[in-house]
Amino acid sequence: MQRTAINPWTWSTDLGYHQGELVSGHTGTLYCSGQTAMDADGKPRHPGDMAAQLALSLDNLEAVLGEARMSLANLVRLNVYTTDVDRLFEHYGVLAARLGAAGAAPPTTMLGVTRLAIPDLMVELEGTAVA
Repeated sequence: MQRTAINPWTWSTDLGYHQGELVSGHTGTLYCSGQTAMDADGKPRHPGDMAAQLALSLDNLEAVLGEARMSLANLVRLNVYTTDVDRLFEHYGVLAARLGAAGAAPPTTMLGVTRLAIPDLMVELEGTAVA
């Protein structure tokens, strides 16, 4: 697989993401459902704790990727949904650090939403990965 970062401007790379990525020569694409702070039994965890919810959402995204023999490094798209954009930005380092450690800077969109499917959840991560 060959990935080419597309950045007509450089400001987004300072924030840890590319404006686009051209992917060629890949053998598979994984479309991940939105991952939230749910435990293995499907129960929401960490009500009111944005940092903990973000970390568990990332753990869950990595688990889905891992089942497909992929990692965060394979992400070519990441959508972040949150019920509180300002609060998420306070803890964005959790996400940026994990992506950075994986050498990933996928094109990312963050959207503020009124609520997620389960009211106590504050963040949901939806990824697309290629191998």
